[in-house]
Amino acid sequence: MKRRALGTAGLGLLALATGLGVASTGAHAKGLLIGFSQATLQSPFYVQLKTGAEAAAKASGDTLIVLDANGDVNKQNNDIQDLITRGVKVLIINPVNPDAVAPALSAASDAHIPVMTVDRAIHGDVATYVGRDNETMGRIVGETMAAHLKPFPGAKIIEIQGDAGGTVMAARRDGFNKAVQAAGFKVVLGPYAEYVRANAVTAMQDLLQSNPDVKAVYAHNDDMALGALQVLRENNRKDVLVAGVDGLSEAVKDIADGNQYVATASNDPIRLGQVTVETAQKVAAGQKVAPFIDAGTVLIDKQSVGKFDTSGLFAHSK
Repeated sequence: MKRRALGTAGLGLLALATGLGVASTGAHAKGLLIGFSQATLQSPFYVQLKTGAEAAAKASGDTLIVLDANGDVNKQNNDIQDLITRGVKVLIINPVNPDAVAPALSAASDAHIPVMTVDRAIHGDVATYVGRDNETMGRIVGETMAAHLKPFPGAKIIEIQGDAGGTVMAARRDGFNKAVQAAGFKVVLGPYAEYVRANAVTAMQDLLQSNPDVKAVYAHNDDMALGALQVLRENNRKDVLVAGVDGLSEAVKDIADGNQYVATASNDPIRLGQVTVETAQKVAAGQKVAPFIDAGTVLIDKQSVGKFDTSGLFAHSK
């Protein structure tokens, strides 16, 4: 049965109540053809998500076709139609926009191909959504930032955003903002930098000039946060704290070695890719799965950083 995508908090509660999935009589048959429409491969996170998914498919004897929408909603709809034409048995979508894939969902439904989403939810009927509770990620990072800023009541925080209209962006924004605003801090929303470091560098250069009194910067992923950190250091602003999300190893190492990058939230994309393909196999076999499958997250800060392995692109628990 298809299910309408829900808010992350509600989905998380339902997942806890139902578990990760209840097996039916369907069984995974090797040689499954799986289609994966990626929103973009410009972000290191999404490159690693692809790597994890490909490894899981290969290990199971399946074929995974990955197409990159490059942030273009029209290309994504065309890509999905291409995957349908190629005869995939299940579709994984990481949507550029939660509403814009409606034509593709309709085409998949007409072709009787089940659809699921990864990392970003969509506004439509899908079998399941595999991801993490992004609002919780934003909240735990925000609470840590608030604690660090306690000596500076009412301090200004610049926020560099992900993608306009994205569900991950909105959840990470809302979780963080609720935490820091409840503590009395002011948030200045910066531009959408599309989760790309180079874009964040450009944005931070302008934001720093117009907000010289800034005390902290939060970005919706570590790649953008590291771009902001680069600009701060180039301008000798070691007094400005930085935080991000995703557990990028480069950021985690900075947390361990210094005092400026204060927190991130773990979001291992390799594991997320593996869980996504395992779930796609169940969906294709007609098994029942929970409407939201949460891959989990934890805070990474100065106190917990020693518990993480940073040998890969993204940190994971030792």
